[in-house]
Formats: sequence, C-alpha cells, structure tokens
Amino acid sequence: MGLLERLRKDWFIVGIVLVIAVARLEPAVGVKGGPLKPEITITYIAVSAIFFNSGLSLKTEELTSALMHVKLHLFVQIFTLAFFPTAIWLFLQLLSITPINEWLLKGLQTVGCMPPPVSSAVILTKAVGGNEAAAIFNSAFGSFLGIVVTPLLLLLFLGSSSSVPFTSIFSQLFMTVVVPLIIGQIVRRYIRDWLERKKPPFGAISSCVLLMIIYTTFCDTFANPNIDLDKFSLIVIVFIIFSVQMSFMFLTFLFSTRNDSGFTPADTVAIIFCSTHKSLTLGIPMLKIVFAGYEHLSLISVPLLIYHPAQILLGSLLVPTIKSWMVSRQKALKLTRQPKVPVKV
Repeated sequence: MGLLERLRKDWFIVGIVLVIAVARLEPAVGVKGGPLKPEITITYIAVSAIFFNSGLSLKTEELTSALMHVKLHLFVQIFTLAFFPTAIWLFLQLLSITPINEWLLKGLQTVGCMPPPVSSAVILTKAVGGNEAAAIFNSAFGSFLGIVVTPLLLLLFLGSSSSVPFTSIFSQLFMTVVVPLIIGQIVRRYIRDWLERKKPPFGAISSCVLLMIIYTTFCDTFANPNIDLDKFSLIVIVFIIFSVQMSFMFLTFLFSTRNDSGFTPADTVAIIFCSTHKSLTLGIPMLKIVFAGYEHLSLISVPLLIYHPAQILLGSLLVPTIKSWMVSRQKALKLTRQPKVPVKV
C-alpha cells in the first residue's frame, strides 16, 4: 500500500496529530472565550451534531432491537463503572510507591471513574461494522448513569465531597444526546429513500466533529500556565494508559467470545469499544465541577486528556484487525448453522 493510500485510510489518526500540534502552537484559539467559543460550539453543538448524525444514519428497527439486549447493556455498564475503577484502584496501590507524580496517579483514578463516551465508541463500532445500535444505547445510557455514579465513585476513591448539580448536567445531556438522536430518527423517516440512494459520509462527519472536540480540549490544556509536568511521569503515564487500554480490550474480547456468552461478533465489537472507552466531553466538565478550586485540577485532568485521543488512536489502528476477525467469525458461524446435506452412498 502506497503512502498516499495509507494516509487516506488513516486520515483520522493524522488529523489527531495535526490538531494537537496546532493546539500547542496556538492554544488561545480554542480556549473558553476564544474565537471558536468551545463553551458553545463543543459543549452543545458538536455533541448534538454527532448524535443527530447517528439518529439520521441508524435504522429505527435496529435501535429498537438494541434496547432489548439487556445482557449486553449490563455487561458494558458493570465493566466500565464497577470493574474498571476498582481494577485501576488496585493497580494504583502498587504504583503509589513509585516516584510517579501523585496527582497524575489520581488523574488515572478519575479516568477509571468516568462513564462511556458519547461519541468515539459509536464511531469506531460503526467503522468496524459492529452493533452500532447497541453502542449508541450504551453511550447514551452510560452517560446518564455517569451523572450519578461518577461523582459517587470520585468521592469513594479520591474523597472529593463537592456538591454536583445533577439537574443541570442531566438536562444538558438530555438536550445534547437524547433530543438530537430523536430528531435525527424523525428526519430519517421523511428522507429515508434519499439517504439510502446517496449514502452520505456519516462516519467522516462524526470523525471531523470529534477532531474539533480534541483540538479545543488540548488548547485548554496548553493554555494553562499552572501545569507542571516532569517528563518521566508523563512518559510512564502514557505507557500505562496504552497498556490499560490494550489489556481491558483483550479482557472484554475474551469474556464476550466465550461459547456461553450469547453475544454475536457484532455485539463483541460494541462491547470492546463501549466497555473500555471513557468520556472526555463529559469527564472534563465533571472534573471541573467536582474538583472546583482544586490547586492540582490541571494535573488531575492530564490522564483523561491523554486517554481520550489514545483510545481513538488505538481503536483506529485496530479497526482493520477487528473488522477482519468479525467478518471471518460471522462466516464461520453461518457455515456451522447450515444444515448438512446427507451424502448418498
């Protein structure tokens, strides 16, 4: 495969690198109050656009059937909001005796407490061809669940006791996730024939919006003069984040592909991404609320800022491999279900 062809296929990975580089050079553009107005364009418009796009592209019958897949939803939510933070806490007990910056370690714990993302898991599941409807349901449901569970987990593991305005966060999530999804489904009913005929690039649109979210987040980080990171701690944290993601993706793959799991290959794809991905668009505002006035808030936020693009980068790299496995697995299952033709003697 030539270089240009490779870049065309991995344009999203290249895009992540570019937006981080631009954010480092001109952080003032994407910070709150800057020309891009991320407090409006990202908080409301970008997330709403992703879910309107999902509502427009998703067949209603697929979303309806996904609602009834209770076992899959329980697996994802228990893994991401119970097993994940507990496993990270146990791991951090070992890391606490190392010279790694303690506030970065606390930041790793906040990553474990975060709910599933409202966008990246859906986009990657769609890219592979997995159960997109299940990914959307778990992203939306996990986000709402995270409003209550995440602050409680932060209180349990880190001891923050700030009061959290559940009502305002819940209403914001409803308006930016549920309402756009419903509107997208309604609009789809009227232009279904046109959509199936033209096949708009829904995946590319969602990916572009996600790049914008990453860009403004890194702008906010680089514009903060209070962040003091030593290179050793930062390098180790990056290595830990990739290791944790790979380990948990492999773990969810093992659990969901057991013979008695009851999950299809398409379900496994949704489980892998939804169970191991963590929300940045919900996480950063949540940290700012729960740790309001914390002197080390910027350092605590760094692991989540790294985890978000890392999960997209790693997921993007694994898309071809996971897709190849899913297709071959589906073909194998189809062959085993075909009735055997008796051989005439």
